[in-house]
Amino acid sequence: MAGHIFDRWFKTTTDANGKAVREKTDRYGMGLRYQARYVGPDGKRKNKSFPDGQKRLAEQWLSAIKADVARGDFIDPSASRTTFQEFAEKWLASQSGDPNTRASMESQLKLHAFPRIGSRQLGSFQPSHVREFVTQLEETGMSGSYARVIFSNVRAVLSAAVEDGCLRRNPCNSRTVTPPAMGSRRVVPWEPERVFDVRAAMVERFRPMVDVGAGCGLRQGEILGLAVEDLDFENGTLHVVQQLKLSLSKAVFAPPKGGKLRDVPLPDPVADALKEHMKRFPPVEIELPWMRANGQPATRQLIFSGPNGGHVWRTSLNEDHWKPALAKAGVIPVAKSREHAAAREHGMHALRHFYASVLLDAGESIKALAEYLGHSDPGLTLKVYAHLMPSSRDRARKALGKALRPQDP
Repeated sequence: MAGHIFDRWFKTTTDANGKAVREKTDRYGMGLRYQARYVGPDGKRKNKSFPDGQKRLAEQWLSAIKADVARGDFIDPSASRTTFQEFAEKWLASQSGDPNTRASMESQLKLHAFPRIGSRQLGSFQPSHVREFVTQLEETGMSGSYARVIFSNVRAVLSAAVEDGCLRRNPCNSRTVTPPAMGSRRVVPWEPERVFDVRAAMVERFRPMVDVGAGCGLRQGEILGLAVEDLDFENGTLHVVQQLKLSLSKAVFAPPKGGKLRDVPLPDPVADALKEHMKRFPPVEIELPWMRANGQPATRQLIFSGPNGGHVWRTSLNEDHWKPALAKAGVIPVAKSREHAAAREHGMHALRHFYASVLLDAGESIKALAEYLGHSDPGLTLKVYAHLMPSSRDRARKALGKALRPQDP
């Protein structure tokens, strides 16, 4: 990389005798004297100015720049002066994929990251700044899981800044930085009696949703998107290949969460309930965009439909049917008006927890359970449900007791 130190106060000329002499320029005594000039890896000319008396410092700086270029560690000084918010906004605008994910990330950054670290220049980030940011998130009282989502968004932005040459390394990945604590709240699965009570409290049209959630472990969106072609009654298998979700407030069909297609066992009671349901409420052919509001149209024969023949809206299901059923079953207080109390831990996801607890109690492996639930990593399944597994201490005691007991000849 070519580079040199330019003196803005003096210039070298040749006199009548051909001798080189130094003369003062029109800029003499004004502004910074020395200018370190170089051509960056992108082919553009760049420079940095230094005051009078600091020529040696300018030379050292230029040498360091040359060394960074040679190692591949060059960071454009002008790019490193970009603020976190400026870079994040440009990065978000260039993201493709699920519009919901992008909109959610944008909202979280605007609410929680930009006010705290948005004005900080990328080149000034240190692990200490991230540790302070994590502490501020925890002090707000938000849930640990939500704080971790925000932290992950910030880490993703800074990782992109590293890849774009605005930052040498991501401070979020420092060994001294710990993500927000998740908290110690454990999943407490419903007892079978509660599942039966909530099912009985649901209107007949939506009652089999409880069977599919508790008996097959499907998420709510997967239940709403369940189609006739997904059911293999002959082989006792349910194919989870899509969900019904909202993309910027518009209903669409999309792959299951994480794109994890899977087959799950279809228990006889669930199969019988679905067969009876389809006789009582024939499947309805629904056409919706695929993945995003402007996506290609996709047509499915949905098992569950609304009273007017359209697809089931999640909000309407939760507010008009699920929560009233919870109240009737005594899970949450009966509302004095149409508005029920928040019941996050008693959403339809509670049926998945019940499903997991039953399988683990029956001795099913974590790996198989992760596959049935559609988790990409069995480690996540273990983290959420390990406390529901039969005690290894009990199993060990019984096995050793049997092994050490004298055997009959």
